[in-house]
This record gives sequence, C-alpha cells and structure tokens, in this order.
Amino acid sequence: MSVKHPIIAITGSSGAGTTTTTNAIKHIFRSLNIDAASIEGDSFHRYTRPEMDKRVRDAHQDGKHISYFGTEANDFAALENLFTSYSESGQGKIRRYLHTFDEAVPYNQLPGTFTPWQDLEATTDLLFYEGLHGGVVDDEHNVAKHVDLLIGMVPIINLEWIQKLIRDTNERGHSREAVMGSIVRSMDDYINHITPQFSRTHINFQRVPTVDTSNPFSAKDIPSLDESFVVIRFRDIEDVNFPYYLQMIEGSFMSRINTMVVPGGKMGLAMELILRPLIEAIIVKKRAALNLEPLGLPI
Repeated sequence: MSVKHPIIAITGSSGAGTTTTTNAIKHIFRSLNIDAASIEGDSFHRYTRPEMDKRVRDAHQDGKHISYFGTEANDFAALENLFTSYSESGQGKIRRYLHTFDEAVPYNQLPGTFTPWQDLEATTDLLFYEGLHGGVVDDEHNVAKHVDLLIGMVPIINLEWIQKLIRDTNERGHSREAVMGSIVRSMDDYINHITPQFSRTHINFQRVPTVDTSNPFSAKDIPSLDESFVVIRFRDIEDVNFPYYLQMIEGSFMSRINTMVVPGGKMGLAMELILRPLIEAIIVKKRAALNLEPLGLPI
C-alpha cells in the first residue's frame, strides 16, 4: 500500500462482470478529476494465444491441466513488480493483450498477442487494475499487499459460467464446447488462485440471480440485473454509513452486520455511492501527503 502512489484493483474471474464495475469506477474518476493509469490483468498472461493453445494440448497429453487462472499461465512476478514499482515511485511498465482482430489491427499484429512493453505516463493519480489476479497470493508472490482498495466481483458460480459462455462464444468467437472444456480444465486453478482472493478484498459485489440457472450450459441468455440481487460484503472498512445507503437505495436491506443486499437494478447506484467516498479519501490523503492542491483542482 502507498499513500503517495495508491493502487485500486478489481479482481474477478473471466465473465464475472468486472467490466460493469470498471465503468462505474471510471465514471467516479471523471467526476473527481482523477488521472488513472489503467491496466488489464490479461497483460500479465505468460503466453500468446497460439503458445497457450500448445501448452494446453501438451498438458492434456500428460494428463494435466493448465488455465489462465493459474501460476503457469501468468507472470505473477511481473504483476507484483509493477505494483511494487508503482507504489514506490508512481512508475512502471505495461503492455496490452490484444483479444480481437479489431484490437490487433492498429498494432499490425494478430489477435492473441501482446503489444511491446512501455513506460507508464510520467504522472498519474493512481494505478487502476482490472483482471483475474488483483489480490493473488502464492508461496512466492503477494500482489494483494500492495493494493489500497481491493474490490471483488463474484457472481454465483452458475451465473459466472453463463456469462463466460455467452461472452466467449458471441464476442470472442470460441465454440461452446471449447468454452466448456476451458471451464473444466480451470477448476483446480480457480479453487486455488481465484476464490482465495475474495477473502482479502475490502468489498465484494456478488450478483445472485432470482431465476433458474440450474443448468448454466443450456442457458441462451444472461439473467438481467432486474432478475438479480447483489450481495455487498465489507471487510476492514471503518465508518460504513449503512443507514445512508439503506435510505438511498430503495429495496435494500442488511443480511448481516457487514453485509448489505440491494436489487440488481440498483447495482450501479450502489457502486457509486459506496466506492466514491472511498476513492475520494484515497486521493485526498495522496494530495495532502504530496502537498498538492485540494481535491477538485488539477494536479
């Protein structure tokens, strides 16, 4: 953690809905005049798509599994080095993973490849990470300890699979069988590397559908927000103004002393109400530590 060079991270598995949270946070950044250095977790994959496909085939022949959730397919050292460097100096190196043809064309590259590493902008207010491993910890690396605000996006598992199936088939061109196979291969890594992160998060947003998702592999569409509730759990956050949130979010209620439930259609509102003061407090402390102008004025 760093007062002068803070890091905010959204962590959640592929198809978990991290993009929804990202949009809410970027809206907060704009409203608070925050210049954030944004990075995607996919940038820290270890292999290009062709290389990963070969690794998966080789592992299958050996009776093993490899997935994007685990250590073998990701460079946790590079991710931790970036977080360490940024928290100490506000600097670091980043790159992009190009998922689609449209993303790859401007770089004259193929989809599933990386752009060259480059330096971050010279001055930014904070580092914003969105991806699989914002709170990962293993025997050799501890990414979570560098994060000032760690947010988990955790739909119940059947909903997560539905979102992944529909996204990867419709947007990324994968076959349904290939996506299902990927889910099966990833379970060990999911249990060992993804789920433990949500015990380290400061806030979890867990979407729970109110429609039947018993067989996620037969789903034709994703349950809407209005067909869901969102369970919001707080950890190690002081002075949470639950009465204010309950008053502002119609239909919300407390299920535990640290847990609030809101209608799914109010998720965006809940995110902005809850996250804005936390992000604002981080920036206020940063500017005070650096003797900068008060919040609301350009740095």
